[in-house]
Amino acid sequence: MSIDSQPSASSDLALLGLMQLVSPALPIGAFAWSQGLESAFELGWVTTEADLREWLEGVLEDGLSRCELPLLARLQTAWATDDAEAIAQWNTWLQAIRETAELSDEDTRLGAALVTLLRSLGLLPGANLIPNQPGYITMFAWVAHYRQVPPRQTLIGFAWAWLENQLSVACKALPLGHTAAQRITEHMRPLLVTAVEVALQREDDELGPILPGLALGSALHETQYSRLFRS
Repeated sequence: MSIDSQPSASSDLALLGLMQLVSPALPIGAFAWSQGLESAFELGWVTTEADLREWLEGVLEDGLSRCELPLLARLQTAWATDDAEAIAQWNTWLQAIRETAELSDEDTRLGAALVTLLRSLGLLPGANLIPNQPGYITMFAWVAHYRQVPPRQTLIGFAWAWLENQLSVACKALPLGHTAAQRITEHMRPLLVTAVEVALQREDDELGPILPGLALGSALHETQYSRLFRS
């Protein structure tokens, strides 16, 4: 029986490209940011495994599924069509809705680090397509497009990287045992899939995070006396 392996090889390369992009070994410094979670620990909002699971569920449902994930899908489409106007529009929109200096700084610094890495690898898009101060979401979408990762898998990969980073923060700062982290992972996996499905169906007027608690925690983190993380 003859098997055409070319489509499979292409899919394999796309999968490996996504794995490279979401790997904790990607040298952009994502490990330095907790996205408000360290503040939630310090304030006593999250003190147990159950608290952490509830916090992550809320951020996923009211944050990622309304903001980062649908933005990734839109930006990947814009990169695929060389739509510089749409890329710039969504990049600016994302900067505008960050509630605190820390959250804004995280996105722009990780975006700049990813640009630096891509430049060293010879993987940057045309300069006419890169917006001013490209954020992490914007450049993540570019790499996913360049690697020919299907949009749905792009969102799954991003959500997985977010969850891994949050659990890594908890293991360092809560502290959370690694077995407990795996229990949370098992609980969250189907929720990541659901969040992606919801994100792909959202209309433009439904976008925007609803996370007042995280925003307040992030603002308080800016003046926290002792910190392990930058956000």
